[in-house]
Amino acid sequence: MMRAFGVYTNLLTIILCMHFGSGFAQNFIQNALLFSSTQPGGSARIQGMGSAQIALGGDYSLAYSNPAGLGMFNRSEIAISMAMNSNQFNTAYFGNSLTESNSKFNIPGFSLIINSPKNNSGFIGGTFGLTMTRTNDFNGTMQYVGENPSTSIIDYFIDQANGRNTSQFDEGQTNFNTPTGLAYFNYLIGPQNILVPPGPGDLYFTDVLSIPLQRELITTSGATNQWSISYGGNYEDKIFFGLGIGISSLRYESTTTYTEQFQQDVLFDMKLDEQVSIDGTGVNATFGLTVRPINNFQIGASFVTPTFYQLTNVYNAQMRTRWDSFDYYGDGSVILMDEFATTDQGGVFVDYSLTTPFRFSTGAAVFFSSGFITADVEFTSPANAKYSNAAGISFSEENSVIEQAFQSVVNLRLGGEYRIKNYRIRAGFGTLGNPYSNENIDYSNNYWSTGAGIKSKKVYLDAAFISRTNDSLYFPYILSSGFANPVSVNARLNTIMLTAGFNF
Repeated sequence: MMRAFGVYTNLLTIILCMHFGSGFAQNFIQNALLFSSTQPGGSARIQGMGSAQIALGGDYSLAYSNPAGLGMFNRSEIAISMAMNSNQFNTAYFGNSLTESNSKFNIPGFSLIINSPKNNSGFIGGTFGLTMTRTNDFNGTMQYVGENPSTSIIDYFIDQANGRNTSQFDEGQTNFNTPTGLAYFNYLIGPQNILVPPGPGDLYFTDVLSIPLQRELITTSGATNQWSISYGGNYEDKIFFGLGIGISSLRYESTTTYTEQFQQDVLFDMKLDEQVSIDGTGVNATFGLTVRPINNFQIGASFVTPTFYQLTNVYNAQMRTRWDSFDYYGDGSVILMDEFATTDQGGVFVDYSLTTPFRFSTGAAVFFSSGFITADVEFTSPANAKYSNAAGISFSEENSVIEQAFQSVVNLRLGGEYRIKNYRIRAGFGTLGNPYSNENIDYSNNYWSTGAGIKSKKVYLDAAFISRTNDSLYFPYILSSGFANPVSVNARLNTIMLTAGFNF
């Protein structure tokens, strides 16, 4: 259905070399990893400490990460977070470097916290929380350009068509609604049985033989947000317990423009436009426990069940070719001209289910007279992501590759806060584990953060700066032989965040 779809089940080694954390990939396998990943989230206070939070309390972020922390509230509050994300993607492809950057304002958090104290001995009371937390952000723009001396995307189209006759391009058949089908209808590829002398009807050729100048512009947008309805209870200020129900909304959109230009050939250029839209809703549950054995030490743990998504995928593609008055059959019956063809195969709609893996987190916090230090360890496994329930489509091969390509990961977070009267200074660090099972591929990455805040009896205001970097490879296409030319991508993702809270 999509340009990269269908090649990975036979090319497990290649997919292990990929990392599309910015969401640029457009197939089910890559999206399973993308949608299973979550960014360290929370208020500006929490994010300023590297998002370490599992053993803490008294912050709306705990409604999402560990609802037991809601049991430490002794007040009610309403809070809102605002953020500006700045993304920069630097690419290198056949000696050419390009930089694309963009910035976008968003509301990554909102909360309504209702404290309900009790005077009973033992059970002191609890707190209800209604919160919204942004758990993933898909916004970004990337572009690369380079003259490829080895291959053209037309080679990929030939690979995809080989082995079947031209009935594969009939409506309802394998390659009708695909870029390979567009290439066939635009005469970029044809069956060898029309040659003189004729060849096999299930093998394909092209008349375009020169070196292409390749360029691709990829723009992605969307986010995953989770609304949490949570409760945290307090027993003797020693044991805190919590439960939350999460409703997650997912929206992902990708627009890709791929072009190849040729010099002194029968084809001037070709252009492929692709649009992907994925949206849906998921549900999960979170259980949490925090214990305070002594006054200056807390330990916590939380378990988030798998998220069960119902998603709809819409895919559209258009292709345009410009020819140099080329006599395709050599008999004057078809002359391919400048602006010869613009072909649109229409949209492909797929409804399906995706189950993303569970997460288990544990943390500890040590308190001092002037602040605290806290650390978290999170366990999850992208290999457990599973697709199902698409009418007429089996995901058995994709699920098998997901299970082999990915592995369990351990994410670490460390942060602290220093207090001077009503003022707060914070800093933190985190490392996200490598999701790929190939021991030769390491795509773990780090981030750091800093922040500050001021707090009074009725109002608090926190600010944070979070910086992430990520080096990865992007493959425009992969041939059946396993040969591919990667684009080197360096991503720099910075966030400035503010949270304002009002007690009542």
